[in-house]
Amino acid sequence: MPVRKIPKNYRNVTGVAAHRKAEGAASFESTLERDFIALLEFDPAVERFEVQPITLDWSDDQGRARSYTPDAIATFKLHGQPRRTVLYEVKYRSDLHANWPDLRQKFKASIRYARQQGWRFKIVTEVEIRTPYLDNATFLLPFMRRGPSEEAHMALLTDRLAEMMHRTTPADLLAACYQDEWHRAALIPTLWYLVGTRQIGTDLDEKLTMASPIWSLPV
Repeated sequence: MPVRKIPKNYRNVTGVAAHRKAEGAASFESTLERDFIALLEFDPAVERFEVQPITLDWSDDQGRARSYTPDAIATFKLHGQPRRTVLYEVKYRSDLHANWPDLRQKFKASIRYARQQGWRFKIVTEVEIRTPYLDNATFLLPFMRRGPSEEAHMALLTDRLAEMMHRTTPADLLAACYQDEWHRAALIPTLWYLVGTRQIGTDLDEKLTMASPIWSLPV
């Protein structure tokens, strides 16, 4: 569970994000933190994450006792590779520039602590978070949570994609399944579910549209 309860804040947007991988409440106190939580939830390599998991006690340059709570911790597992854990701080670049003398000391304490645990410490900003990949994650996550409309739709879409030399576009794949627009529309939630769960491939670093290239992935 988060070590610090996030209060309501009238300067920033606060709330609790929908999640499946989070341990405890996935609370956020800015839209940037909310967007980062979405990326953790969407990333298939993330096994689990936790928001504000620990508070570090440290001393500043004047020897004064200080404390600091990083924003999140995530455990990653890639096939064939050992698990790795990353401790995160989420900050706007303007905040980094304005408050760097104080933040630098906090981050040095976090780096030391992370190394002692065998973890990494990483700062992420809007430059890394707010990308087309985030837009795609935000779009696809509701379909992933809802699941496919019907199991038969999954087989129909993947079989048609294989018949189309394993590469096409969402619009053309739907057209190859049905001529009737209502039946095509019924397939759309399952199509995006398959893309979001990486059962159908696409370039998630480019804006996802009905004309985006999609392709079959190895089973």
